Amino acid sequence: MAFADPVTILCEECRGARYNPTALSYRYQDKNIQEVLDMTVSDAVEFFTQPKIVDPLRVLCQVGLGYMTLGQPTSTLSGGEVQRLKLASELHKQGNVYVLDEPSTGLHSRDAAHLLTLLRQLVAQGNTVIIVEHRMELIASADWVIDMGPEGGSKGGQVLFAGVPADLLNCPNSETGRYMRGFL
Repeated sequence: MAFADPVTILCEECRGARYNPTALSYRYQDKNIQEVLDMTVSDAVEFFTQPKIVDPLRVLCQVGLGYMTLGQPTSTLSGGEVQRLKLASELHKQGNVYVLDEPSTGLHSRDAAHLLTLLRQLVAQGNTVIIVEHRMELIASADWVIDMGPEGGSKGGQVLFAGVPADLLNCPNSETGRYMRGFL
């Protein structure tokens, strides 16, 4: 059954609205709860006026999740969206260590640049950010790089390089250094 497609059945009473008619009859600024939950995060920033609501929504926009709807089930989020959601909850903290595994996977270059800005914000607030990453623009922007190799899996595991990204270009055994020379 784990490989079968999920079965959804439309509720006969609410017709998929998830709320009974009484709950749907209440309105806030001319919208019922279902209409509010169908709003994107970006639209909700404009809709609400209370800082206690708007401020967390702005942070979601800041991490690039403004397109999501307020009522979107977490089961529909991609791995990258989940990481950015977690990142949003951490942006106000300081003195922590964060370990991220391939946070730029699947991101457009523009979104990867935005992610880099957010990671720099975390560092500027006194946090340490450790990233396992293969994207050259993120590696080139790091303060310190540890390159493992010479290959992946059982053919890897050796520290080939540790230092600033510019020095990685001169590491003869580093595939990352070779690719970075072409990138820069």
